[in-house]
This record gives sequence, C-alpha cells and structure tokens, in this order.
Amino acid sequence: MTGMQSYTIGQAARLLGVSPDTARRWADAGRVATHRDNSGRRVIEGRDLAAFSVELAKASPAAEGDEPPYTSARNAFPGIVTAIKLGDVAAQVEIQAGPHRLVSLLTREAVEELGLEVGMEATARVKSTNVHIDRT
Repeated sequence: MTGMQSYTIGQAARLLGVSPDTARRWADAGRVATHRDNSGRRVIEGRDLAAFSVELAKASPAAEGDEPPYTSARNAFPGIVTAIKLGDVAAQVEIQAGPHRLVSLLTREAVEELGLEVGMEATARVKSTNVHIDRT
C-alpha cells in the first residue's frame, strides 16, 4: 500500500460539493483537521476527510431540488472511499460522493489492483444496477 493521500482545501471542497471558502471555514473552526505539507499548503489527510464527509452527509441531507456538482449525475459520482471490507474473494467498497453514499460489491482482486484505500479519491460509475469503481 502507498502512503496516505492528502487533499488541499480546494480538492476537499470539490469532493464535498462545497466552495473552497466553506471548506476553509470548516477547517478554521476545527471541524476537520489540517496540517501543512512540505510546500506549506494546508492539507487534510484522506482518512480525516473520509470520516468528515460521512459525518457531513448524515448531519445535513441534500436539499430537495439541489443540483449535484457532477458533469453527468446519472452515471459518474466522484468522491472519497470511506470504507473497504475485504473477504477471501469478494470486497465491498463505500464511496461518499457529496451527499450520496454508494456501495459496490466487487472482487478482492479488483480492489487490490486499483490500490483502493480509505481516504482515497475514487469515482463510482453506475450503469443499470451495477456500480464500477475507477481510481482517480
């Protein structure tokens, strides 16, 4: 497995479906932990962002009629991996995409080949009743 992915305030805002100013205010208020990277940029660890995205989705469901911030909301859901459950052959991957929680069942081999980890950015692609996970 690779080192933990971290996100700038702007990247976190995009994944959470809010403005960078909102994400910055949340960080300033201590709602999500940040630290400075080697370049001096304020970043959020992937696991912290994953946990915060789940908390945020539970606390404030999307308002009716709000348009999701996706190019093609019917089939692509960029978000952050919030949970992975590995079995001997199968795996379950959860992605929080703004207010949407998506769960996909796929092979353990696919999860390992993609190198998926909690806190990592990924896109769930939906076709009919299938959800496919793309690492982004």
